Amino acid sequence: MLFAHSSHVPPVFRLSRMTFDTRRLAVALAGGGAFLNLYSPQAVLPLLSAEFGARAADISTIMTASTLAVALTAPFTGAIADVLGRKRVITAAMVALVVPTVMIAFAPSLDMIVFWRFVQGLLLPPIFAVTVAYIGGEWPADEAVGMTGIYTSGAAVGGFLGRLLTGLLAEPVGWRGAFLADAVLTALCALGVILLLPREKNFVRADNIGASLRQMLDHLRKLKLLATFAVGFGVLFNFIAAFTFINFVLAAPPYNLSPAALGLIFVVYLIGTVTTPTTGIWVARFGRRHFVIGVLVVWACGIALTLVPSLAVIILGLAIAAVCGFFVQASSQSFVATSARTGTSSAIGLYVTAFYAGGSAGAFFPGLAWESGGWTAVVALLLGMLAFMALVVALVWQRDTKPI
Repeated sequence: MLFAHSSHVPPVFRLSRMTFDTRRLAVALAGGGAFLNLYSPQAVLPLLSAEFGARAADISTIMTASTLAVALTAPFTGAIADVLGRKRVITAAMVALVVPTVMIAFAPSLDMIVFWRFVQGLLLPPIFAVTVAYIGGEWPADEAVGMTGIYTSGAAVGGFLGRLLTGLLAEPVGWRGAFLADAVLTALCALGVILLLPREKNFVRADNIGASLRQMLDHLRKLKLLATFAVGFGVLFNFIAAFTFINFVLAAPPYNLSPAALGLIFVVYLIGTVTTPTTGIWVARFGRRHFVIGVLVVWACGIALTLVPSLAVIILGLAIAAVCGFFVQASSQSFVATSARTGTSSAIGLYVTAFYAGGSAGAFFPGLAWESGGWTAVVALLLGMLAFMALVVALVWQRDTKPI
């Protein structure tokens, strides 16, 4: 039995009504609003490729631009938040994010889409990196894992809605109208966070930007944090690669799926919203190291299933990959949020940099693999990355990965 007595329930499941109604929903909306925009083009990439006459490797720069911008700015965003305060930074970025989302809808060329996607990427770290730091500061460590799972579930819903709605709306109103709808949803998420997220109470303000940057550099001397950053790199590398290039597989014969149908494929993300909040339970039972290694093995099996020439089996493989990816992300991100005793926002920023550097690499290198060997070559690259992640966890993480 996981719990000897029914009263021994993780504190995250015993939050007050106030906490449930405000902070829980607010952090979910923050994750949802950010990831709604980050992944929304994926379902219409084949459509954009045809309209602008671009190859798959070229059109993938739409994804690379935003993830690269995130990777470049995330740690500095964290340093700024450690000085200015977390809610202030989160809400300002969410309001500003509406602008580039609208501008994408009016972009006259692929180059302009890529430009505004880069601007979107600049505004995302102040949302998700600082939100995770907020969780690490406002909840005790034993509750933060579960709260990070709730945040990750919100992000999963946002990622799903971005892909689904963009794909579904691309047919009746065009991809430009679909991005305008994304902008409206972004504005609603921003309003929700402004109204529901209380100002942080357990916030240790850095004296100045220089002090915050010194704290950030100190994080780079900690081996377990570096190992966790490497795992984060691999998580988004695999997500971006798998869920970007599978669209080209499914849009081609024998499947011939439309943009709307491609958007529906991402319903597999919803499974992650149900399973990810249980991350804290599994980590408590097995320890982070054993749990994450086991999840990585299952993830590899899911990716391998996408090689089977059956739409149902491919969707099953993608569902397994989505669930496993969210488990690994919640396990890794919560460790960073709770283990950095000072400069939490900058520690999360460094994790986010590694995470989205992996996303940029996951859009670029699998594109080369696709051009040379198709989906089989992409899958081989993904399996290699999963093996690397498992090796890092096995060698560096301790069973319970205690705070450092």
